[in-house]
Amino acid sequence: MLLKMQYHLSIDAKVLLLFLVSANFNCSNTQSWIKAGYHHAGDFPVSDIDSTLFTHLICGFAYINSSTYQLLINSSTQQEFSTFTNVVKRKNPKVSTLLSIRGGREDYSVLFSLLNQSSHRRSFIESSITTARLYKFDGLDLSRVVPRTSMHTASLGTILNEWRAAVDSEAGKSGKSGLLLTMALYHHMQVMDTVTDPIDSIRKNLNWVHLVAYDYYLPKEENFTHPHAALYDPISNGTNTNSRVKDLISRGLPASKLVLGLPYHGYGWTLVNPNDYNVGAAASGPVFTKDGSMSYKFIKWFIKQKYGSDAVPMYNDTYVVNYCTIWSSWIDFDDVEAISAKVSYAKKMGLLGYNVFQVGNDDNWVLSRAAGRLILAYRY
Repeated sequence: MLLKMQYHLSIDAKVLLLFLVSANFNCSNTQSWIKAGYHHAGDFPVSDIDSTLFTHLICGFAYINSSTYQLLINSSTQQEFSTFTNVVKRKNPKVSTLLSIRGGREDYSVLFSLLNQSSHRRSFIESSITTARLYKFDGLDLSRVVPRTSMHTASLGTILNEWRAAVDSEAGKSGKSGLLLTMALYHHMQVMDTVTDPIDSIRKNLNWVHLVAYDYYLPKEENFTHPHAALYDPISNGTNTNSRVKDLISRGLPASKLVLGLPYHGYGWTLVNPNDYNVGAAASGPVFTKDGSMSYKFIKWFIKQKYGSDAVPMYNDTYVVNYCTIWSSWIDFDDVEAISAKVSYAKKMGLLGYNVFQVGNDDNWVLSRAAGRLILAYRY
């Protein structure tokens, strides 16, 4: 707060004061940049997370009880959830934590059954707030919500309205800071292709949304190679991150509500012809794992094992992707070049920040440090 001056300022002094105030606002805006990351409970030791590289860490996943519609945390990970906030704040007391709730894809029928009944919605909302406070989370995140019908869309808008009202009411009664509310947006959400009303609800009720800007193309679903997280795509006008960002903004979702998803994983494809390894080459399914997915850490280790420590994967700036070929395998992923380009894009487009999936897949924090260094460069 600026103290009221008791004397008149000269013109030069006024100019100086204006500069200082402006600089202060610019600093505040820089500090508001979101550097978030998902942590999948049970996959990576929480104590090993370098929380100094993030402003927000999201612990997943809680589920919805199909009978009571209350929040459910598996007994095998309950201890991890209960201590998550305390552990990550030892290294970075300023980091904010969110509890992520998985509500879709495999179990979307449970979620939308919940959405259609006011009593079910109330049970879910109340239990989510209670659990977040119990485990000292600073917010709640809704993941894997994929509406299938216009009725689902309307119900989703309703629960976001009620959730925000309940969070604000609880904060007023408890005297605590209100919980953050966020949600993941998927590229195949029918709601974003047909109806704009949920965007209005998102804009009014959520602090931001995580744009899941990956898994566009998968080796289990396509018979050709293609970057799974292309920023740009000269072949497909719609299935790429740039097109999605611009579409959402044109539909009324402010850029300042969008946090760009960065994948810390890639996919292995089996080439039909090892001599044809370009984007779009014929493929016959995944390689190495059941669905072809591999962590960035594993990909880097695997490349070094096959090519040596001097191996450098190719970078394609048309799609903004790194890839390599090993015998009949084609692997696409985001390395430092792709991550840096996407963070630069997010800043250029005026987005709120980035969110990585998932933190334990990084290799000695190479990707997170690269993204962080780029943000520091924008400050000056």
